[in-house]
Amino acid sequence: MSGGESQHTGFLPDNELMGMDTFIHRIDSTEVIYQPRRKRAKLIGKYLMGDLLGEGSYGKVKEMLDSETLCRRAVKILKKKKLRRIPNGEANVKKEIQLLRRLQHKNVIQLVDVLYNEEKQKIYPFTTGSIVMGFSFLLDSSDTYMVMEYCVCGMQEMLDSVPEKRFPVFQAHGYFCQLLDGLEYLHSQGIVHKDIKPGNLLLTTDGALKISDLGVAEALHPFAEDDTCRTSQGSPAFQPPEIANGLDTFSGFKVDIWSAGVTLYNITTSLYPFEGDNIYKLFENIGKGDYTIPEDCGPLLSDLLRGMLEYDPVKRFSIQQIRQHNWVRKKHPPSEPPVPIPPSAETRDIWRSMTVVPYLEDLHGYGDEEEDDEMFDGEDDIIYTQDFTVPGQVEEEEDEEEEEEQEEECGAVRSRAPVKPQDPQTLHLQTAMTTPPSPAPPTCPSPCTGLLYFPSSFLDFQP
Repeated sequence: MSGGESQHTGFLPDNELMGMDTFIHRIDSTEVIYQPRRKRAKLIGKYLMGDLLGEGSYGKVKEMLDSETLCRRAVKILKKKKLRRIPNGEANVKKEIQLLRRLQHKNVIQLVDVLYNEEKQKIYPFTTGSIVMGFSFLLDSSDTYMVMEYCVCGMQEMLDSVPEKRFPVFQAHGYFCQLLDGLEYLHSQGIVHKDIKPGNLLLTTDGALKISDLGVAEALHPFAEDDTCRTSQGSPAFQPPEIANGLDTFSGFKVDIWSAGVTLYNITTSLYPFEGDNIYKLFENIGKGDYTIPEDCGPLLSDLLRGMLEYDPVKRFSIQQIRQHNWVRKKHPPSEPPVPIPPSAETRDIWRSMTVVPYLEDLHGYGDEEEDDEMFDGEDDIIYTQDFTVPGQVEEEEDEEEEEEQEEECGAVRSRAPVKPQDPQTLHLQTAMTTPPSPAPPTCPSPCTGLLYFPSSFLDFQP
């Protein structure tokens, strides 16, 4: 390229470039140090949002902290746009909420609260005073928040964290017995889960197993003669032959027994009894019912698996028969180290520490001085809540004079009807008819935010 061409195109000649003292050169990305973005506190009702725990087709799961009880929670954030792309997505979420609110068992995930964003909602709920009527309004909003009890990880995550992809026999036995307890409770309530698998089994810090994801579950009619079902949306690898062969009706309870048998097969052998290159080949193999059990399973476990994976639903084991089986009743001594809870996938934290601590620091001013308005996200200022901890009770309405006095003391703005507030810090809270009577909230130490004070010692808390 000539000098004239260099001036015309804007490039410098090579002799001028070599004479320059400064050059622009490429550096490795590892040499670039990025300043971490400061985490801003976000409050939704009485809950302080934490970091992301996981993400799926329905939405995200984040950690939460109850500012009143200091209990660690998990919240499923469901976006209506995503639900509409999934077949029966909105109906499944509504069904799951209705089922979970009536369940209370140590081995079934507990629904603590349901929040939804009113500001984006197009249809307001029908209300009477401060009592919300019905549940049809839950999916009229853009965002629905299902506040659940916190589980540290899922069973599938634990299996994927070890090369063997399985549990030792004694550990699998303990989890399977808890699965039986939770499954027996669901069946006693007339509920067929239809999607039992390791991915839907969660674990707490103390090793308690929780059955979750009741979106495809079915509640039998109270006066139904049997457990006959007609639809199934479960995971293909865990479906029984009657569904793979396309039968119109089948026993719902025996479907759960089959899925539990496939789960036990998987967590003890790291394999699946039936496999296929695609769903059609998989269902063809399941429909034939031919499978093999590895020899290292032993005679007792092999006999139990054959009983649970019986081709004929009538001959398939019931929960009572499984409980009486020698493998279930036998005490299995630890023969190898158990599979531990893996570190967090995001932070690689082996202790799974609370992720809300940085947000607490921001909330209570441990960092730079900022305006209080920046602590709140205007998008989620208006939140309704339903407490499903003790369903069937109705909260008594307070006198108007007492409400006005409490409003003046706390500096809160309350409204019986869904009205968009002018102040972005105003949180509108409404309680469902099923809400149990709760004690009066403690006096807010701050007239501006109405938030509880967290002592500095709490920031050093480790689970």
